[in-house]
Amino acid sequence: MAVAFNKARDFVYSNGALWERALFGYLFEDRPLAHLHQCWLTYKNPDCGWGHALEHDVRTPDSNPVALEFLLTVLRITQVPVRTLLDGTPAWLEANQEADGSLKNPASLREYPCAPWWNEWGGQRAPDSIVGNLTGLSLATPALSEATRRWVRANLTLDKVRGNEWLFMAYHAHDYFLQVNDFPDGETFRQATLDNLTACAEKMPEKQYYVLFHFAMWPNSVVSKALPQALINRSLDYVMDTQRDDGGWNDEHGLSQWLPWVTISNLLALRNYGRL
Repeated sequence: MAVAFNKARDFVYSNGALWERALFGYLFEDRPLAHLHQCWLTYKNPDCGWGHALEHDVRTPDSNPVALEFLLTVLRITQVPVRTLLDGTPAWLEANQEADGSLKNPASLREYPCAPWWNEWGGQRAPDSIVGNLTGLSLATPALSEATRRWVRANLTLDKVRGNEWLFMAYHAHDYFLQVNDFPDGETFRQATLDNLTACAEKMPEKQYYVLFHFAMWPNSVVSKALPQALINRSLDYVMDTQRDDGGWNDEHGLSQWLPWVTISNLLALRNYGRL
């Protein structure tokens, strides 16, 4: 079944946040990068951290690691140029990292609406994905790198990597070990990460198929080359066949706030693989 591109566009423009509409415009309509950056910068605080519900499930306006982690994830998946967007942000993160490498979260996180899991956890304390993605952008400071390396040694062990059973959660190991080149025995951790991604993907339910392309973003990526081609094709077929009548795509939990972003990322994956 052919993808109804115009319906997808209308879905994003009808339901997406301003930054999501601007992202769609940049990726698919040749609209200016400066406008997308301008939209994102409205979520950046004077301390150079990020908040204001940039990540839809945490609504506090105060700077928090969840918002930054999500922004970096979007930048990784879409490969949008960063330029000066993250100026000052590594220094903010460094100031909000504990001695053991874990991250501080503002008290206001629980005072504003937030998803129950973030309320339970008190925010994102794991630095692996954030610092891994900053490393990939050549923006991680030496202090961030060293503190996070200590945290990873203690918390993101080989047993933890190999024991992950949910494809989505593989982002912790993926974002760190596939971008940090000086971790001790790094090749062993990278291979364990790829093996875990493959194992999770091979047993994932259909509703998670789209998540595969948050890791295997294009055909020549490291993850794509590690996966069976039949699995990639099956996942692409499923994404093509499950566009909703309104033009959008579901996320695996059916949460309406995430549908514009899922729709954008699905369209991007289909384009990257020559299906759009």
